[in-house]
Amino acid sequence: MAKESNKVSTFLNLAFILSIILIITASESRSFFGVNKGSPTLSCESVVGVVSGDTCFDIAKDQNLSSTAFDAINPNLNCSALFIGQWICVSGSII
Repeated sequence: MAKESNKVSTFLNLAFILSIILIITASESRSFFGVNKGSPTLSCESVVGVVSGDTCFDIAKDQNLSSTAFDAINPNLNCSALFIGQWICVSGSII
């Protein structure tokens, strides 16, 4: 009887430890195994500086970029608030 009780106790302790690990990884929002499936990362390979009179459309047109491609490599760009000297990505990839 003592051996069976010991086995049950060991099983419950193991289940408890695994539960704690699961709770910690879930609360930290990352995988226990190190696999990160976060948001894609932008890799910008070439930039241009905004000059007086530039618009997003003009820059995209000058660089032969579609508006979709331009927006993809400049996701946080506010085209209505460009300023002189601002760096705009014109060649890049999303990893």
